[in-house]
Amino acid sequence: MYNILIVEDDASIARLLELELQHEGYKTLIAKDGEEAVEFYGNFKPDVILLDVMLPIRNGFEIAEIIRNYDKDVGIIMLTAKGELEDKVNGLKNADDYIVKPFEVEEVFARIESLLRRLGKTKNSIKAGDIELFPERMQVFIKGKELHLSLTEFNILKTLLLNKNIVVSKEKILEEVWGYEDENLNIVEVYVNYLRKKLGDYGKKIKTVRGVGYVIRED
Repeated sequence: MYNILIVEDDASIARLLELELQHEGYKTLIAKDGEEAVEFYGNFKPDVILLDVMLPIRNGFEIAEIIRNYDKDVGIIMLTAKGELEDKVNGLKNADDYIVKPFEVEEVFARIESLLRRLGKTKNSIKAGDIELFPERMQVFIKGKELHLSLTEFNILKTLLLNKNIVVSKEKILEEVWGYEDENLNIVEVYVNYLRKKLGDYGKKIKTVRGVGYVIRED
């Protein structure tokens, strides 16, 4: 999961971005002014900063310059209601991209993902609805909130997500997760039930196909 610092003094815009980005699997933190932005930056260690230009105390251009002096690698996307060329030039001196308000959240997603790719970072996750799994980091998130699973539970979920919308036999799960074949498939049933309980209401997404195995479907 990547960290996105939202620096925006308009509470409604900040909250909208927070909810939408969390739904996409990002971890977010809101700073309502320039001082909070600098303070939160050090502790939160964002991968990308969404930085409004017109901020109280210190404007976004100043904050971008301060942060860029400390960190050449963090991604910075300026957000502003001003669309004049001069502002774009000023903003891009220390930023990577520039979005003019009003904007669609889909544009923000696209700009963030493009910037992460340029920075050599990719989401590299597999999803089914609100469930998102990061294989390399061995993390699972539901609506942006991390879910802690055992290694076996994680590997079962990964197997089902990699075969999303396809029925996976108990034999295949046993081979993929435990690495061997066995006539006793009860262990698969036991751990699938553990996984369902950990997923809470989302455990219902794992469907049993009687006599065959399990499937997790995209909503």
